[in-house]
Amino acid sequence: MSNTLLKVQPSELKIPFELRRQSSCCMQLTNKTDQCVAFKIKTTNPKKYSVRPNNGIISPGTTCNVTITMQAQKEIPPDYHCKDKFLVQSAVAEDGATNREVVSEMFNKAPGKVVEEFKLRVVYIPANPPSPVPEEVEEESSPTSSMLDEAQSSSMFDSAVKFQEGASVEKTSEALPLIAKLTQEKADAIEQNQKLRQQLGLLRKERARVRRGYSVTFVVIVLMLGILFGYLIKKM
Repeated sequence: MSNTLLKVQPSELKIPFELRRQSSCCMQLTNKTDQCVAFKIKTTNPKKYSVRPNNGIISPGTTCNVTITMQAQKEIPPDYHCKDKFLVQSAVAEDGATNREVVSEMFNKAPGKVVEEFKLRVVYIPANPPSPVPEEVEEESSPTSSMLDEAQSSSMFDSAVKFQEGASVEKTSEALPLIAKLTQEKADAIEQNQKLRQQLGLLRKERARVRRGYSVTFVVIVLMLGILFGYLIKKM
């Protein structure tokens, strides 16, 4: 189907089909004339598809990209077969016409008026097609090669273990003097603490003894003063 106003690509709309997800495809409308061309896109299932833009004005020699989005579907049709179709209508527009001025009446056919139509069918394609099975299977590794790999792996493992053991022994020998020093310092600290506790106990006992002696002396002094005071009263 050839048009003189617009070149419509592609000739059919291939939409990737995936359950419960929106899918999109693109359409290109190219103005083949030296005049402004108005277009309008219709579909047999408008609730299922969203077309942006669905109408407009295309300047001479320019291209308009149209995005068609299919809403998420809940079921896969048998054999991915689809009966939906799209219709692209085009007509010559006045110079300086804008997209807002595009109305349905512009595409009504009349004597002496050129109105072209281009029909496209929708084709579903699987969104994630299965990967092709390789014709040739890679050759299995030979037993000799496997044995060599295992031997090399074992040798590397043993070397790593020996290296770690050597490093551990070296670190242990370096740490022994430090451990002994810390142990001795800990013992000295415990002994010093015990001595301080003993001295503190002796100080507490001495303080208590001094307090008791001070109390007896005070009582004796008070008693002697009382006797002296009584003797003076009798003299008087």
